[in-house]
Amino acid sequence: MDPLTLIMLGALALLIFFTVRNGRKRSRDMAAMHERTVVGAKVMTNFGLFGTIVAVDEEENQIELETTPGTVLTVHRQTIAKIITPEEVVSDEEAELAEEGVIESAEELEGVKPEYRQQPDGTPADRSTGKKLDD
Repeated sequence: MDPLTLIMLGALALLIFFTVRNGRKRSRDMAAMHERTVVGAKVMTNFGLFGTIVAVDEEENQIELETTPGTVLTVHRQTIAKIITPEEVVSDEEAELAEEGVIESAEELEGVKPEYRQQPDGTPADRSTGKKLDD
């Protein structure tokens, strides 16, 4: 066989290998999420709706989500994109400070009370925007 044919067969074998591997990983992740989809779990849907699972209907493949107290929505089970764990919830302020390198984690922010017109890290803020003043 000529070298070009061998290279093409090798590339095809790699493509098949990675396709099968990704499919197995996806099915393993879906099975893990299916096990964690229980009543009381906080979830996010594919369309960005957050809620708490109130009921799971295995036969109809539907889930009832409570988005706000008293508001229950019925969605298909496959629309659940992510199960939210308490460790993943971060406020916008904490995310901005972590991105800027001011803090390492949200625990550092606990107990810190900024003074009037100051950011939590102690720097003064602009009155009109609430953003830090540049020196």
